[in-house]
Amino acid sequence: MTKDVELELHEQLEQQRRWAVMNPAQKKKHLLQSQKEMLGIFLERNAISNKQYEDGLSFLLRAAG
Repeated sequence: MTKDVELELHEQLEQQRRWAVMNPAQKKKHLLQSQKEMLGIFLERNAISNKQYEDGLSFLLRAAG
């Protein structure tokens, strides 16, 4: 196993451990943050328009509310 693969596996296992100890509210907050970041990446790469970004963000915030 290469060092890179070993490091990646260790990071994935650590993420799984952190997820396992989160309560539902923490998981919801984490997922919302991840989705917001993904929308931002799509916008930066011109995969979506500003309107699509704003609509998506608005939907996420309403759904989380």
